Amino acid sequence: MSETMLTVRLHGEDNVVVARLDVLPDTALPGEGVRTLARIPAGHKVAVRPIAAGEPIRKYNQIIGFASQPIAVGEHVHVQNCVMREFERDYAFGADLRPTAFVPESERARFQGFVRPSGRVGTRNFIGVLSTVNCSATVCHHIAERFPADELASFGNVDGIVALTHGTGCGMADRGDGFDALQRTLWGFARHPNFAGVLLIGLGCEVNQIDFLLEAYQIPRGPSFQTMTLQGTGGTRKTIERAQGMIREMLVEANRAERQAVAAAELSVALQCGGSDGYSGITANPALGAAADLVVRHGGTAILSETPEIYGAEHLLTRRAVSPAVGEKLVERIRWWEEYCERNGGEMNNNPSPGNKAGGLTTILEKSLGAAAKGGTTNLTGVYKYAEPIKDKGFVFMDSPGYDPCSATGQVASGGNLICFTTGRGSCFGFKPVPSIKLATNSEMYRRMEEDMDVNCGTILDGGVSVEAMGEQIFQLMLRVASGERSKSEQLGFGDHEFTPWLIGAVM
Repeated sequence: MSETMLTVRLHGEDNVVVARLDVLPDTALPGEGVRTLARIPAGHKVAVRPIAAGEPIRKYNQIIGFASQPIAVGEHVHVQNCVMREFERDYAFGADLRPTAFVPESERARFQGFVRPSGRVGTRNFIGVLSTVNCSATVCHHIAERFPADELASFGNVDGIVALTHGTGCGMADRGDGFDALQRTLWGFARHPNFAGVLLIGLGCEVNQIDFLLEAYQIPRGPSFQTMTLQGTGGTRKTIERAQGMIREMLVEANRAERQAVAAAELSVALQCGGSDGYSGITANPALGAAADLVVRHGGTAILSETPEIYGAEHLLTRRAVSPAVGEKLVERIRWWEEYCERNGGEMNNNPSPGNKAGGLTTILEKSLGAAAKGGTTNLTGVYKYAEPIKDKGFVFMDSPGYDPCSATGQVASGGNLICFTTGRGSCFGFKPVPSIKLATNSEMYRRMEEDMDVNCGTILDGGVSVEAMGEQIFQLMLRVASGERSKSEQLGFGDHEFTPWLIGAVM
Protein backbone atom coordinates (compact mmCIF):
# COMPACT_ATOMS: atom_id res chain seq x y z
CA MET A 1 0.00 0.00 0.00
CA SER A 2 1.34 3.45 -0.88
CA GLU A 3 2.77 5.56 1.94
CA THR A 4 0.62 8.47 0.73
CA MET A 5 -2.55 6.59 1.60
CA LEU A 6 -3.93 7.92 4.88
CA THR A 7 -6.92 5.60 5.11
CA VAL A 8 -7.94 2.01 4.40
CA ARG A 9 -11.09 1.23 2.43
CA LEU A 10 -12.33 -2.30 3.10
CA HIS A 11 -15.17 -2.43 0.55
CA GLY A 12 -16.47 -0.25 -2.24
CA GLU A 13 -19.93 -0.03 -0.62
CA ASP A 14 -18.64 1.17 2.76
CA ASN A 15 -19.61 4.66 3.90
CA VAL A 16 -16.64 4.88 6.28
CA VAL A 17 -12.91 4.31 5.88
CA VAL A 18 -10.28 3.66 8.57
CA ALA A 19 -7.41 6.01 9.40
CA ARG A 20 -3.96 4.42 9.04
CA LEU A 21 -2.45 7.05 11.36
CA ASP A 22 -3.58 10.16 13.22
CA VAL A 23 -5.16 12.48 10.64
CA LEU A 24 -5.44 16.21 11.38
CA PRO A 25 -8.55 18.34 10.68
CA ASP A 26 -9.00 19.69 7.13
CA THR A 27 -6.79 16.99 5.66
CA ALA A 28 -7.55 15.70 2.17
CA LEU A 29 -7.92 11.91 2.03
CA PRO A 30 -6.29 10.66 -1.20
CA GLY A 31 -8.57 8.46 -3.27
CA GLU A 32 -11.71 9.48 -1.39
CA GLY A 33 -12.26 13.11 -2.43
CA VAL A 34 -12.94 13.96 1.22
CA ARG A 35 -11.50 16.45 3.72
CA THR A 36 -11.63 15.68 7.41
CA LEU A 37 -13.74 17.89 9.67
CA ALA A 38 -11.96 16.85 12.86
CA ARG A 39 -8.94 14.91 14.07
CA ILE A 40 -9.31 11.21 13.24
CA PRO A 41 -7.21 9.04 15.59
CA ALA A 42 -5.30 6.12 14.12
CA GLY A 43 -7.56 3.07 13.71
CA HIS A 44 -10.75 5.18 13.87
CA LYS A 45 -13.37 5.74 11.19
CA VAL A 46 -14.21 8.78 9.06
CA ALA A 47 -17.40 9.22 7.01
CA VAL A 48 -16.85 9.39 3.27
CA ARG A 49 -20.54 9.82 2.41
CA PRO A 50 -23.35 11.70 4.14
CA ILE A 51 -25.10 9.36 6.59
CA ALA A 52 -28.64 10.22 7.67
CA ALA A 53 -29.90 9.67 11.20
CA GLY A 54 -30.98 6.02 11.52
CA GLU A 55 -29.04 4.94 8.42
CA PRO A 56 -26.76 1.89 8.69
CA ILE A 57 -23.03 2.51 8.97
CA ARG A 58 -21.18 0.01 6.81
CA LYS A 59 -17.66 -1.40 7.12
CA TYR A 60 -16.54 -4.66 5.43
CA ASN A 61 -19.81 -4.10 3.49
CA GLN A 62 -21.57 -5.17 6.69
CA ILE A 63 -23.63 -3.20 9.20
CA ILE A 64 -21.54 -2.14 12.22
CA GLY A 65 -24.12 0.25 13.71
CA PHE A 66 -26.60 3.00 12.97
CA ALA A 67 -26.18 6.78 12.88
CA SER A 68 -27.70 8.30 16.02
CA GLN A 69 -27.65 11.71 14.30
CA PRO A 70 -26.83 13.04 10.82
CA ILE A 71 -23.15 12.49 10.01
CA ALA A 72 -21.42 14.77 7.54
CA VAL A 73 -18.74 13.79 5.06
CA GLY A 74 -15.33 14.00 6.77
CA GLU A 75 -16.76 13.59 10.28
CA HIS A 76 -15.28 11.27 12.89
CA VAL A 77 -17.58 8.23 13.27
CA HIS A 78 -17.51 6.68 16.74
CA VAL A 79 -19.52 6.28 19.95
CA GLN A 80 -20.80 9.88 19.80
CA ASN A 81 -22.79 9.25 16.62
CA CYS A 82 -22.90 5.47 16.02
CA VAL A 83 -25.14 3.17 18.08
CA MET A 84 -26.20 -0.47 18.22
CA ARG A 85 -29.68 -1.48 17.03
CA GLU A 86 -31.37 -4.78 16.27
CA PHE A 87 -31.55 -5.80 12.62
CA GLU A 88 -32.41 -8.95 10.70
CA ARG A 89 -29.57 -11.25 9.68
CA ASP A 90 -29.86 -13.88 6.96
CA TYR A 91 -28.41 -17.09 8.39
CA ALA A 92 -28.71 -18.91 5.00
CA PHE A 93 -27.27 -22.17 6.33
CA GLY A 94 -24.61 -23.53 3.98
CA ALA A 95 -25.12 -20.89 1.29
CA ASP A 96 -21.37 -20.20 1.07
CA LEU A 97 -20.14 -23.80 1.30
CA ARG A 98 -17.28 -24.65 -0.99
CA PRO A 99 -14.92 -27.62 -1.30
CA THR A 100 -11.80 -27.41 0.86
CA ALA A 101 -8.57 -27.68 -1.13
CA PHE A 102 -6.86 -30.22 1.12
CA VAL A 103 -3.12 -30.76 0.71
CA PRO A 104 -2.43 -34.38 -0.33
CA GLU A 105 -1.41 -36.43 2.72
CA SER A 106 2.01 -37.19 1.27
CA GLU A 107 2.72 -33.44 0.97
CA ARG A 108 1.36 -32.26 4.30
CA ALA A 109 3.54 -30.34 6.72
CA ARG A 110 4.93 -32.04 9.80
CA PHE A 111 6.09 -31.03 13.25
CA GLN A 112 7.88 -32.68 16.15
CA GLY A 113 5.34 -33.65 18.81
CA PHE A 114 4.84 -35.98 21.77
CA VAL A 115 2.70 -38.99 20.82
CA ARG A 116 0.81 -40.23 23.88
CA PRO A 117 -0.39 -43.81 24.50
CA SER A 118 -3.91 -42.62 23.56
CA GLY A 119 -2.60 -41.63 20.12
CA ARG A 120 -3.18 -37.93 20.78
CA VAL A 121 -0.28 -35.57 20.19
CA GLY A 122 1.12 -32.95 22.55
CA THR A 123 3.22 -29.90 21.79
CA ARG A 124 4.68 -29.70 25.31
CA ASN A 125 5.57 -32.22 28.04
CA PHE A 126 4.36 -30.98 31.44
CA ILE A 127 3.32 -32.51 34.75
CA GLY A 128 0.05 -30.93 35.92
CA VAL A 129 -1.25 -30.37 39.45
CA LEU A 130 -4.98 -29.56 39.22
CA SER A 131 -7.29 -28.41 42.00
CA THR A 132 -10.91 -29.55 42.08
CA VAL A 133 -11.83 -26.65 44.35
CA ASN A 134 -10.46 -23.31 45.53
CA CYS A 135 -9.79 -24.86 48.97
CA SER A 136 -6.94 -26.97 47.53
CA ALA A 137 -5.46 -24.20 45.37
CA THR A 138 -2.74 -23.04 47.78
CA VAL A 139 -1.51 -26.57 48.35
CA CYS A 140 -1.37 -27.20 44.59
CA HIS A 141 0.84 -24.14 44.13
CA HIS A 142 3.07 -25.15 47.05
CA ILE A 143 3.55 -28.59 45.49
CA ALA A 144 4.73 -27.10 42.19
CA GLU A 145 6.70 -24.17 43.58
CA ARG A 146 8.53 -26.11 46.31
CA PHE A 147 9.68 -28.94 44.08
CA PRO A 148 13.51 -28.73 44.07
CA ALA A 149 14.60 -26.87 40.94
CA ASP A 150 17.89 -28.76 40.68
CA GLU A 151 16.06 -32.08 40.83
CA LEU A 152 13.57 -31.00 38.13
CA ALA A 153 16.47 -29.84 35.93
CA SER A 154 17.74 -33.43 35.76
CA PHE A 155 14.61 -34.37 33.74
CA GLY A 156 15.61 -32.63 30.52
CA ASN A 157 12.64 -33.80 28.44
CA VAL A 158 10.07 -32.37 30.87
CA ASP A 159 8.93 -28.76 30.37
CA GLY A 160 8.02 -28.27 34.02
CA ILE A 161 5.44 -28.75 36.75
CA VAL A 162 2.45 -26.42 36.56
CA ALA A 163 -0.29 -25.90 39.14
CA LEU A 164 -3.66 -24.99 37.63
CA THR A 165 -6.11 -23.68 40.21
CA HIS A 166 -9.40 -21.79 40.24
CA GLY A 167 -11.91 -20.03 42.49
CA THR A 168 -14.88 -22.40 42.33
CA GLY A 169 -15.75 -26.06 42.92
CA CYS A 170 -17.98 -25.47 45.94
CA GLY A 171 -20.78 -23.06 46.85
CA MET A 172 -22.42 -24.20 43.61
CA ALA A 173 -25.15 -26.57 42.49
CA ASP A 174 -24.08 -30.16 41.84
CA ARG A 175 -25.90 -30.17 38.52
CA GLY A 176 -26.67 -27.77 35.68
CA ASP A 177 -24.64 -25.66 33.27
CA GLY A 178 -22.03 -24.45 35.76
CA PHE A 179 -21.25 -27.84 37.27
CA ASP A 180 -21.19 -29.52 33.86
CA ALA A 181 -18.82 -26.89 32.42
CA LEU A 182 -16.41 -27.23 35.37
CA GLN A 183 -16.34 -31.01 35.09
CA ARG A 184 -15.80 -30.89 31.32
CA THR A 185 -12.94 -28.45 31.89
CA LEU A 186 -11.19 -30.56 34.51
CA TRP A 187 -11.68 -33.72 32.47
CA GLY A 188 -10.29 -31.98 29.38
CA PHE A 189 -7.14 -30.97 31.25
CA ALA A 190 -6.77 -34.34 32.95
CA ARG A 191 -6.58 -36.02 29.53
CA HIS A 192 -4.74 -33.23 27.69
CA PRO A 193 -1.84 -34.51 25.55
CA ASN A 194 0.47 -31.72 26.74
CA PHE A 195 0.50 -33.44 30.14
CA ALA A 196 2.64 -36.52 30.63
CA GLY A 197 1.12 -36.88 34.10
CA VAL A 198 -1.61 -35.24 36.19
CA LEU A 199 -2.26 -35.09 39.92
CA LEU A 200 -5.81 -34.00 40.84
CA ILE A 201 -6.18 -32.63 44.38
CA GLY A 202 -9.33 -31.77 46.32
CA LEU A 203 -10.13 -30.78 49.87
CA GLY A 204 -12.50 -33.70 50.40
CA CYS A 205 -15.88 -32.22 51.32
CA GLU A 206 -16.52 -29.96 48.30
CA VAL A 207 -19.43 -30.14 45.87
CA ASN A 208 -17.08 -31.01 43.00
CA GLN A 209 -16.11 -34.44 44.27
CA ILE A 210 -13.24 -36.23 42.54
CA ASP A 211 -15.17 -39.51 42.42
CA PHE A 212 -18.10 -37.78 40.68
CA LEU A 213 -15.74 -36.61 37.94
CA LEU A 214 -14.05 -39.97 37.49
CA GLU A 215 -17.37 -41.81 37.37
CA ALA A 216 -18.98 -39.33 34.95
CA TYR A 217 -16.10 -39.50 32.47
CA GLN A 218 -14.84 -43.02 33.13
CA ILE A 219 -11.35 -41.84 33.99
CA PRO A 220 -9.16 -44.63 35.42
CA ARG A 221 -6.50 -43.86 38.00
CA GLY A 222 -3.02 -45.02 37.06
CA PRO A 223 0.66 -44.07 37.17
CA SER A 224 0.10 -40.98 34.98
CA PHE A 225 -3.19 -39.89 36.61
CA GLN A 226 -3.49 -39.86 40.39
CA THR A 227 -5.80 -38.19 42.91
CA MET A 228 -5.81 -37.20 46.56
CA THR A 229 -7.57 -34.95 49.08
CA LEU A 230 -6.15 -32.84 51.90
CA GLN A 231 -8.63 -34.29 54.39
CA GLY A 232 -7.94 -37.88 53.37
CA THR A 233 -4.16 -37.45 53.36
CA GLY A 234 -3.89 -35.70 56.69
CA GLY A 235 -3.55 -31.99 55.97
CA THR A 236 -1.29 -29.53 54.22
CA ARG A 237 2.21 -30.79 55.02
CA LYS A 238 1.44 -34.46 54.47
CA THR A 239 -0.35 -33.70 51.20
CA ILE A 240 2.62 -31.71 49.85
CA GLU A 241 5.10 -34.40 50.81
CA ARG A 242 3.02 -37.25 49.40
CA ALA A 243 2.26 -35.32 46.22
CA GLN A 244 5.90 -34.59 45.56
CA GLY A 245 6.64 -38.29 45.90
CA MET A 246 3.96 -39.06 43.31
CA ILE A 247 5.39 -36.43 40.98
CA ARG A 248 8.88 -37.90 41.26
CA GLU A 249 7.48 -41.18 39.95
CA MET A 250 5.65 -39.39 37.12
CA LEU A 251 8.78 -37.48 36.14
CA VAL A 252 10.75 -40.65 35.47
CA GLU A 253 8.18 -41.84 32.93
CA ALA A 254 7.59 -38.34 31.51
CA ASN A 255 11.30 -37.93 30.84
CA ARG A 256 11.25 -40.98 28.57
CA ALA A 257 8.96 -39.14 26.14
CA GLU A 258 10.71 -37.87 23.03
CA ARG A 259 9.49 -35.74 20.16
CA GLN A 260 8.82 -37.46 16.87
CA ALA A 261 7.69 -36.31 13.45
CA VAL A 262 3.88 -36.15 13.14
CA ALA A 263 1.53 -34.71 10.54
CA ALA A 264 0.22 -31.17 10.91
CA ALA A 265 -3.21 -32.82 11.04
CA GLU A 266 -2.44 -33.26 14.76
CA LEU A 267 -2.48 -29.50 15.30
CA SER A 268 -5.52 -28.15 17.14
CA VAL A 269 -5.14 -24.37 17.19
CA ALA A 270 -7.12 -22.12 19.53
CA LEU A 271 -7.83 -18.79 17.79
CA GLN A 272 -7.89 -15.93 20.30
CA CYS A 273 -7.90 -12.12 20.30
CA GLY A 274 -7.65 -9.59 23.10
CA GLY A 275 -7.06 -5.87 23.42
CA SER A 276 -8.43 -5.49 19.89
CA ASP A 277 -8.26 -2.24 17.95
CA GLY A 278 -9.40 -0.77 14.65
CA TYR A 279 -6.66 -2.66 12.80
CA SER A 280 -7.50 -6.11 14.20
CA GLY A 281 -10.01 -6.90 11.47
CA ILE A 282 -7.66 -5.55 8.78
CA THR A 283 -4.29 -7.13 9.62
CA ALA A 284 -3.76 -9.75 12.35
CA ASN A 285 -7.19 -11.39 12.36
CA PRO A 286 -7.38 -11.95 8.57
CA ALA A 287 -3.75 -13.12 8.63
CA LEU A 288 -4.55 -15.59 11.40
CA GLY A 289 -7.58 -16.63 9.35
CA ALA A 290 -5.27 -17.36 6.41
CA ALA A 291 -3.06 -19.44 8.72
CA ALA A 292 -6.15 -21.24 10.06
CA ASP A 293 -7.10 -22.09 6.48
CA LEU A 294 -3.65 -23.67 6.06
CA VAL A 295 -4.08 -25.68 9.26
CA VAL A 296 -7.40 -27.00 7.92
CA ARG A 297 -5.97 -27.70 4.45
CA HIS A 298 -3.22 -29.77 6.11
CA GLY A 299 -5.85 -31.82 7.96
CA GLY A 300 -5.80 -30.04 11.32
CA THR A 301 -8.32 -28.22 13.49
CA ALA A 302 -8.86 -24.48 14.08
CA ILE A 303 -11.06 -23.48 17.04
CA LEU A 304 -12.86 -20.11 17.01
CA SER A 305 -14.59 -19.08 20.25
CA GLU A 306 -15.80 -16.03 22.25
CA THR A 307 -19.51 -16.08 21.38
CA PRO A 308 -20.18 -12.46 22.43
CA GLU A 309 -17.44 -11.44 20.00
CA ILE A 310 -19.05 -13.01 16.95
CA TYR A 311 -22.44 -11.50 17.84
CA GLY A 312 -23.66 -9.66 14.76
CA ALA A 313 -21.30 -11.63 12.53
CA GLU A 314 -22.67 -15.10 13.23
CA HIS A 315 -24.52 -15.09 9.91
CA LEU A 316 -21.17 -15.14 8.11
CA LEU A 317 -20.38 -18.42 9.90
CA THR A 318 -23.77 -20.09 9.47
CA ARG A 319 -23.46 -19.52 5.73
CA ARG A 320 -20.36 -21.75 5.88
CA ALA A 321 -21.97 -24.49 8.01
CA VAL A 322 -21.67 -27.98 6.55
CA SER A 323 -25.27 -28.75 7.51
CA PRO A 324 -28.38 -26.94 8.80
CA ALA A 325 -27.88 -28.79 12.11
CA VAL A 326 -24.43 -27.23 12.57
CA GLY A 327 -25.78 -23.78 11.68
CA GLU A 328 -28.70 -24.19 14.06
CA LYS A 329 -26.35 -25.12 16.91
CA LEU A 330 -24.53 -21.81 16.47
CA VAL A 331 -27.77 -19.82 16.38
CA GLU A 332 -28.95 -21.67 19.50
CA ARG A 333 -25.80 -20.55 21.32
CA ILE A 334 -26.44 -16.94 20.25
CA ARG A 335 -30.01 -17.13 21.59
CA TRP A 336 -28.73 -18.67 24.83
CA TRP A 337 -26.37 -15.73 25.28
CA GLU A 338 -29.14 -13.20 24.65
CA GLU A 339 -31.24 -14.84 27.39
CA TYR A 340 -28.20 -15.19 29.68
CA CYS A 341 -27.44 -11.47 29.41
CA GLU A 342 -31.08 -10.51 29.92
CA ARG A 343 -31.55 -12.55 33.10
CA ASN A 344 -28.29 -11.18 34.52
CA GLY A 345 -29.04 -7.54 33.68
CA GLY A 346 -26.39 -7.30 30.98
CA GLU A 347 -26.34 -6.65 27.26
CA MET A 348 -24.34 -8.07 24.40
CA ASN A 349 -23.11 -4.60 23.42
CA ASN A 350 -21.34 -4.26 26.78
CA ASN A 351 -18.43 -5.49 24.68
CA PRO A 352 -16.24 -3.68 23.28
CA SER A 353 -14.13 -2.68 26.28
CA PRO A 354 -12.85 0.86 26.95
CA GLY A 355 -9.50 -0.13 25.44
CA ASN A 356 -11.22 -1.46 22.30
CA LYS A 357 -13.09 1.84 21.93
CA ALA A 358 -9.91 3.85 22.39
CA GLY A 359 -8.44 1.77 19.57
CA GLY A 360 -11.31 2.64 17.22
CA LEU A 361 -13.90 -0.11 17.74
CA THR A 362 -17.35 1.38 18.30
CA THR A 363 -19.89 -1.46 18.64
CA ILE A 364 -19.89 -5.19 19.20
CA LEU A 365 -21.02 -5.56 15.57
CA GLU A 366 -17.82 -3.95 14.34
CA LYS A 367 -15.66 -5.89 16.78
CA SER A 368 -17.35 -9.18 15.87
CA LEU A 369 -16.86 -8.72 12.14
CA GLY A 370 -13.15 -8.27 12.72
CA ALA A 371 -12.94 -11.09 15.28
CA ALA A 372 -14.71 -13.58 13.00
CA ALA A 373 -11.95 -13.06 10.42
CA LYS A 374 -9.70 -15.25 12.61
CA GLY A 375 -11.80 -18.18 11.41
CA GLY A 376 -10.58 -17.93 7.83
CA THR A 377 -12.72 -19.06 4.92
CA THR A 378 -13.17 -22.84 5.16
CA ASN A 379 -16.42 -24.62 6.02
CA LEU A 380 -17.74 -24.69 9.58
CA THR A 381 -17.69 -28.39 10.48
CA GLY A 382 -18.89 -28.35 14.09
CA VAL A 383 -20.21 -26.27 17.01
CA TYR A 384 -19.40 -27.25 20.60
CA LYS A 385 -20.31 -26.27 24.13
CA TYR A 386 -17.66 -24.83 26.42
CA ALA A 387 -14.83 -27.34 27.07
CA GLU A 388 -16.66 -30.07 25.14
CA PRO A 389 -14.20 -32.48 23.45
CA ILE A 390 -13.78 -31.54 19.80
CA LYS A 391 -14.12 -34.53 17.51
CA ASP A 392 -14.50 -32.85 14.11
CA LYS A 393 -11.49 -31.86 12.05
CA GLY A 394 -11.46 -28.55 10.19
CA PHE A 395 -12.79 -25.18 11.29
CA VAL A 396 -15.02 -25.43 14.37
CA PHE A 397 -16.63 -23.11 16.90
CA MET A 398 -16.63 -23.57 20.70
CA ASP A 399 -19.03 -21.50 22.81
CA SER A 400 -17.34 -19.30 25.45
CA PRO A 401 -17.34 -15.84 27.01
CA GLY A 402 -15.25 -13.14 25.37
CA TYR A 403 -12.95 -12.96 28.41
CA ASP A 404 -9.66 -14.25 27.02
CA PRO A 405 -8.36 -16.48 29.88
CA CYS A 406 -11.79 -18.06 30.33
CA SER A 407 -12.20 -18.67 26.61
CA ALA A 408 -8.70 -20.12 26.21
CA THR A 409 -9.30 -22.42 29.20
CA GLY A 410 -12.28 -23.92 27.39
CA GLN A 411 -10.44 -24.22 24.08
CA VAL A 412 -7.53 -26.06 25.70
CA ALA A 413 -9.94 -28.34 27.59
CA SER A 414 -11.60 -29.08 24.25
CA GLY A 415 -8.27 -30.28 22.87
CA GLY A 416 -6.36 -27.22 21.66
CA ASN A 417 -2.60 -27.84 21.75
CA LEU A 418 -1.51 -24.43 20.42
CA ILE A 419 -2.88 -20.89 20.92
CA CYS A 420 -2.59 -17.97 18.49
CA PHE A 421 -3.56 -14.66 20.08
CA THR A 422 -3.98 -11.38 18.16
CA THR A 423 -3.83 -8.03 19.93
CA GLY A 424 -3.87 -4.36 18.96
CA ARG A 425 -3.58 -2.68 22.35
CA GLY A 426 -0.90 -5.07 23.62
CA SER A 427 -2.29 -7.97 25.69
CA CYS A 428 0.35 -9.86 27.66
CA PHE A 429 -0.78 -13.48 27.76
CA GLY A 430 0.43 -17.06 28.03
CA PHE A 431 -1.27 -20.31 28.95
CA LYS A 432 0.42 -23.40 30.36
CA PRO A 433 0.54 -26.18 29.36
CA VAL A 434 -0.11 -24.87 25.82
CA PRO A 435 2.25 -22.44 24.04
CA SER A 436 0.78 -19.09 22.96
CA ILE A 437 1.88 -17.14 19.88
CA LYS A 438 1.22 -13.38 20.01
CA LEU A 439 0.31 -11.47 16.84
CA ALA A 440 0.46 -7.64 16.84
CA THR A 441 -2.05 -5.79 14.66
CA ASN A 442 0.02 -2.62 14.19
CA SER A 443 3.70 -1.72 13.93
CA GLU A 444 3.65 1.07 16.51
CA MET A 445 2.50 -1.28 19.28
CA TYR A 446 4.83 -4.03 18.05
CA ARG A 447 7.86 -1.72 18.33
CA ARG A 448 6.78 -0.62 21.80
CA MET A 449 6.13 -4.19 23.06
CA GLU A 450 8.43 -6.26 20.87
CA GLU A 451 9.55 -8.41 23.81
CA ASP A 452 5.97 -9.72 24.16
CA MET A 453 5.00 -10.03 20.48
CA ASP A 454 6.00 -12.89 18.18
CA VAL A 455 4.80 -11.48 14.84
CA ASN A 456 4.18 -7.95 13.54
CA CYS A 457 1.11 -8.15 11.30
CA GLY A 458 1.23 -4.35 10.98
CA THR A 459 3.50 -4.85 7.98
CA ILE A 460 0.36 -5.74 6.02
CA LEU A 461 -0.51 -2.03 6.14
CA ASP A 462 2.87 -0.34 6.19
CA GLY A 463 5.17 -2.88 4.57
CA GLY A 464 3.16 -4.16 1.63
CA VAL A 465 3.02 -7.75 2.92
CA SER A 466 -0.09 -9.60 1.76
CA VAL A 467 -2.52 -11.23 4.17
CA GLU A 468 -1.78 -14.58 2.49
CA ALA A 469 1.99 -14.19 2.91
CA MET A 470 1.56 -13.24 6.56
CA GLY A 471 -0.70 -16.27 7.03
CA GLU A 472 2.02 -18.52 5.64
CA GLN A 473 4.55 -16.92 8.01
CA ILE A 474 2.25 -17.56 10.98
CA PHE A 475 1.64 -21.17 9.89
CA GLN A 476 5.37 -21.86 9.69
CA LEU A 477 5.82 -20.34 13.16
CA MET A 478 3.00 -22.59 14.44
CA LEU A 479 4.95 -25.64 13.23
CA ARG A 480 8.18 -24.45 14.86
CA VAL A 481 6.54 -23.62 18.19
CA ALA A 482 4.59 -26.90 18.16
CA SER A 483 7.99 -28.58 17.66
CA GLY A 484 9.47 -26.96 20.77
CA GLU A 485 10.58 -23.44 19.82
CA ARG A 486 9.58 -21.22 22.74
CA SER A 487 7.21 -18.33 22.07
CA LYS A 488 7.77 -14.89 23.61
CA SER A 489 5.16 -15.51 26.32
CA GLU A 490 6.91 -18.76 27.28
CA GLN A 491 10.27 -17.01 27.45
CA LEU A 492 8.74 -14.43 29.80
CA GLY A 493 7.25 -17.13 32.04
CA PHE A 494 3.55 -16.51 31.37
CA GLY A 495 0.96 -19.21 31.83
CA ASP A 496 0.74 -20.19 35.49
CA HIS A 497 -2.22 -17.98 36.44
CA GLU A 498 -4.50 -17.85 33.41
CA PHE A 499 -6.49 -21.06 34.04
CA THR A 500 -10.05 -19.70 34.42
CA PRO A 501 -13.00 -22.11 34.12
CA TRP A 502 -16.27 -20.42 33.15
CA LEU A 503 -18.37 -19.85 36.26
CA ILE A 504 -22.01 -20.15 35.17
CA GLY A 505 -24.87 -19.74 37.62
CA ALA A 506 -25.37 -18.74 41.22
CA VAL A 507 -22.69 -18.78 43.89
CA MET A 508 -24.39 -20.20 46.97
